[in-house]
Amino acid sequence: MPREIALLTNPAAGKGRAGRARGPVLARLREAGLVVRDLVGASAEESEAMAAQAVADGVDALVVVGGDGMVHLATQVLAGSSTALGVVPAGTGNDVARYLDLPRTDPVAAADRVIAGRTRTIDLARVGDRHFVTVLCAGFDALVNERANEMSWPRGQMRYNIATLAELRVFEPLRYTLDLDGTSLSLEAMLVAVGNGPSYGGGLRMCEGADLTDGLLDVVVIKPLSRAGLVRTYPKLFRGTHTTHPQYERHRVRSVTVASPGITAYADGERFGGLPLTVTAAPGALTVLA
Repeated sequence: MPREIALLTNPAAGKGRAGRARGPVLARLREAGLVVRDLVGASAEESEAMAAQAVADGVDALVVVGGDGMVHLATQVLAGSSTALGVVPAGTGNDVARYLDLPRTDPVAAADRVIAGRTRTIDLARVGDRHFVTVLCAGFDALVNERANEMSWPRGQMRYNIATLAELRVFEPLRYTLDLDGTSLSLEAMLVAVGNGPSYGGGLRMCEGADLTDGLLDVVVIKPLSRAGLVRTYPKLFRGTHTTHPQYERHRVRSVTVASPGITAYADGERFGGLPLTVTAAPGALTVLA
């Protein structure tokens, strides 16, 4: 009996790249003998409802064409289930695709990974009844995200660059209280990041060394830096070499509560809400095609 999968596309992802990739990917999957439900939701809510229905109907896999936002949406449906997630990267950041070593510039090659049908399990991080795959940001980076979301111009990465510069002009270190597996810690920092995986934001390796299969979260603290020091350190995040900086600190825990006044946290590029938040590791909670 042929495998049946659901293909869920966000046509707007990656400035329309996902919409353009959908046709060739759909054709490749069907040529390989897969039965494919072709799903395109008019909104995130509709897309999630369609995905949930497909999983309830017993599809072998839910395959998303888009970026980390689509992966996040699918993860809410799939967490804790035996249905596999497939990813055809077509977004802006594509950090989950980096984690899984998937082709990020060739959608048909990514579809071939789905066709191969090889699976593995990875950890997730849980906040209440929501899960995330990448990194929860709760500091300077979260404020940049919040500011960028309030801007209507420009589009794409440049909006985040401008938001970063604007936030940098007024930013002061934040006061945090952390509960790390029951141990309380109070400190000032530029940011606190909670990583299930190593990177976010299109390859910023903030949580360098985070392992998707160790059942632990990586809590990274960047202690106060001057504005010039922050600017100098920023390029190192793309290489993961910031870990030697004297203001860098890392903790590995099963659960962490992060508190800081006035901060709204983001994970997988999605708004998670104001601090305090408790993040808990969910070992082996997601099956992926990779």
